[in-house]
This record gives sequence, structure tokens and C-alpha cells, in this order.
Amino acid sequence: MLERCSQMTIAAMITQQIVLKRMVGRFAPRAIRLMRVPTGYSAAMMMLPRETMRVTATSIRKMASSTAQTRGSVARAAPAPTPHGPERSFSAFSALPEGEREAACEMDTVIGRAADRQCVLTLHLRCCRAQLCLLLPERSSSAVAAALDVLEAAVGKRAFQRMFGLILTDNGAEFSDWESLERSCLPGKGARCRVYYGDVRQSQQKGGCERNHVELRKLLPKRRGISFDDLEAADMAAVMSQLNSEPRPSMAFMPPLRALLAAYGDDGAALTAALGVEEVPYGELLLGVEAVNRARLERGADPLI
Repeated sequence: MLERCSQMTIAAMITQQIVLKRMVGRFAPRAIRLMRVPTGYSAAMMMLPRETMRVTATSIRKMASSTAQTRGSVARAAPAPTPHGPERSFSAFSALPEGEREAACEMDTVIGRAADRQCVLTLHLRCCRAQLCLLLPERSSSAVAAALDVLEAAVGKRAFQRMFGLILTDNGAEFSDWESLERSCLPGKGARCRVYYGDVRQSQQKGGCERNHVELRKLLPKRRGISFDDLEAADMAAVMSQLNSEPRPSMAFMPPLRALLAAYGDDGAALTAALGVEEVPYGELLLGVEAVNRARLERGADPLI
């Protein structure tokens, strides 16, 4: 009861002080305004009896302790594992040798407006920071598998396994059918890749892909009226050319496209040729929707916005 009265007293005194200062500021001459009437919590605490201040301080300490305990319990909560089983979990991925994990590919999708049917499949190659963007007719497992089929057919099974042999993705419905994602579309035995899933709602586990989405959104920004249903494969080529031509300070200012070709040689060249990716000179980089519109105008299409 005493704590409640103390809190009510503090609130009343703060209100009184604020009203008093407003009245002084409005009606008094400048000389009186310079008196600096004290307001706020500190001024109110100075005017309280010692007993009330002790009770108030105790209440504040209890609240702080309770908040710290709550935050600690949240921090200690373990993330929910993937429903795809422990053998495909992020823990299983983390148990792989570091060299294999650093050569993995992070996979995700980017959507446009809520009514859009098309979406963009993104593939981030960790070793060279290259970001691939493939247009999907719909956001489904069959569409993702078909996109991987196109890549495999373009570069061959051996090259596909070299670049995309280890894939880390999230638990979205479009990635749920891991069997179709791993199944090769070319003759021969064996899977083309191995798919692992991050923990539920732990997007930072594939942080490279997420960070590159920031750059992708500069070219295909949200809330600008852009419909992904208007996108074409040639637009994705323009987007990838811009994204992968930007020098990266983390790689001694080498563009990801050059790093991709250096890492994978002829396999990388076959991949970029199949996707229509070309290095854009630094002086011609736009890194905005203007780059996509310029490419559309060159081939006689209407701009996105």
C-alpha cells in the first residue's frame, strides 16, 4: 500500500512541476523564466520524505531484478530444431568439417507483392560471396526443384555438385520436399546435393544470403509498386550482373563475379554464361531499380516503375 501511495505521489508531483513550468514559460517575463524551475523525476524525488524514497528505491531494484531474470530466461531458451529430422538439422550441418561448411550454398526465396505468383530463388555461394537469382513461376517445392534442374542441366552433374553440393536453407514450404531437391535430373546414380535446414526462425544461420538480400532489395525495392509477375529471366540476369560486380571490402575489393570465376574456373564460366551474368564496369554500376529499367528499355520492354 505504501509503495502504491509513493508512486501516486511521485506522479502527482511530476505533473505539478510540469504544469508550473509551462505557466511560468507562458506568463512570466524573461527574467523569471531564467530561474529554471526543476521538473521531472529527479526533482520530485528531492521533495519526497526519506521513508518514501527508500520504498521507491526498493521497488525500482525489484523491477530491475525481475527484468534481468526475464531476459536471462529468454536468452537461455534453445531454438526449435527443424522438423526435417536431426540428420538434416543445423546441428548436423555445424558438425561438418569447416572446409565443407565454408563451401556451402545458402538458399532462400524473395517475394514481391502479396498478390504476386512469381518469386525469386536466391542461391548464395559462401566461398566467393556470389548471389544467384532465379525466377520461379510459383513458390513451391516443385518450382525450386525445377530451377535446380535447369542449373544442373546447364553445367553438368559434376560441376553442380562442386558448386551446390551442400545446401543450407530454411523451413519454408517451398523447400520441404528435400528428396526432389536432391534428386538429379541427369542419368546416373547418386544425389546431386545434400540439403540441410536451419533451426526454426533462425535466419542468421544463413546470414550471408540474408545480407545479400539487402543489396537485392536495392534493385527490386519493396513498397514501390513493383510486381514480380512482371519480371523476366533477362531481368534476373541484369540483377545478378549488378550484384556480383560490386567490389566487396571483405574480399580486398574483388567483385564476387571475379571470385566465382577464380574459384570454379570453367565450371563458373559455364554457370555465368548460362545465366547471362556479365561483369559491369565500376563506373556503370547503378545498384538500383534504374539498372533493371535500363536493361528493359534496351530490349524494348516497359520499365518496372
